Amino acid sequence: MADSFVVLPPLTANGCVVFGTNSHRPACEVQEVVLVKGSDHNVEEEKCKCTYIEIDQVARTYTTILSKPGWAWGAEMGANEKGVCAVNHPVWNKLIGKEDLKEKLIGQDIVRLVLERCATARESVDLIGQLLITHGQGGPCSEESKDWAYHNSFLVVDSKEAWVVETAGKLWVAKVVKEGVRNLSNQLTIEAEYDLSSPDIVEQAKSLDLYKEEDGPFNFSRVFSERHCEDDANSEARFNKGKELLEKYSSAGNFKVKEMMEVLRSEEINTYISGSFVTTGSQVSVLSPRPGISCHWFTATPKPQASIFKPFIFCPNADIGHHTKSPVTGVVKPVNKEGATSNPILVDRKHPLWLSHEKFQEKLNTMDPIGEMVLENIKELESKCMEDMEEMMSNFDESGALKAAEIFMHIASIEINFYK
Repeated sequence: MADSFVVLPPLTANGCVVFGTNSHRPACEVQEVVLVKGSDHNVEEEKCKCTYIEIDQVARTYTTILSKPGWAWGAEMGANEKGVCAVNHPVWNKLIGKEDLKEKLIGQDIVRLVLERCATARESVDLIGQLLITHGQGGPCSEESKDWAYHNSFLVVDSKEAWVVETAGKLWVAKVVKEGVRNLSNQLTIEAEYDLSSPDIVEQAKSLDLYKEEDGPFNFSRVFSERHCEDDANSEARFNKGKELLEKYSSAGNFKVKEMMEVLRSEEINTYISGSFVTTGSQVSVLSPRPGISCHWFTATPKPQASIFKPFIFCPNADIGHHTKSPVTGVVKPVNKEGATSNPILVDRKHPLWLSHEKFQEKLNTMDPIGEMVLENIKELESKCMEDMEEMMSNFDESGALKAAEIFMHIASIEINFYK
């Protein structure tokens, strides 16, 4: 699950576009933040290996920073060197069935492919449509539960506009957002008005016996939405609260990174995330109208209220280090009490920052005064970092690029030291 937000001019400071998202995933899942360098590819010899399937490679992929489940090839969310941000959201609709467990592209794969291959949000819409038609979406969407599959909606953003893409199988609609605010949770929101769609979508809906002319104007959400018990009610509540918060914080017309972080940390939204799900990672991106001058912030740890965002800027020699990279995967066969080997379990994917943060979280949960003191210290670190980055971005030059190359790694290292 996910809650995503975007605020565009004239409601933002300095003409920027501000993007933010919380990724809500199974509590047992670790989310890593990785930097994947762009490269040239031999399309005659190379294939792109996604989570479950291989697809054709492209001649050039862009450098990306990804917040992703440690077990998957794809990403929950991320950004690329061209200033495109993307996130996926599970959605349930009338076309979902057991056949969706067949291995195809999962939503996270599509997010990563968009970021590796697209220079604008508009290009991303076309690619999403092509991928759905050519390969389809499907496959288990969790390492722990092999019977959990869903379809997806996407929010794709650049410094000029945002696009919402909502899907049902290989069918999709898309709507552009040029100004103001927009948010997404886990339901279909596009109704009768949309800007782009898969070919012959109305006729396709008719052929599936989901729409008739006498029903009135074709309404994508009404035609394809499927109630999903408590999850659907929670999603609707998060969506409505999220919209209220965006409108509240942007009303002064000076929305910045700080306001987006406050939205993501808001109890009004996070109170609906409980039980087997937790916010495993969060991202905020500030996309400047100046080409190449954007800043992306990631937690790489769960629960944004007890995490800090660390900045990253695409620049020559950028390096985020290893603090947020999950261990190499493998399989361990544990021995039970009787001495017999039980079913295999996956290797612990907790990266160094995750492990350190976990110990800190235990202190917070037990009301340990040390935990509260550390929380205060890391919040001060984040606040100072925001001030420094705002100043750097306002006068960004070659010397700034040199300072920014390892800033994410530097802040993550300080954070780990606070947790010791």
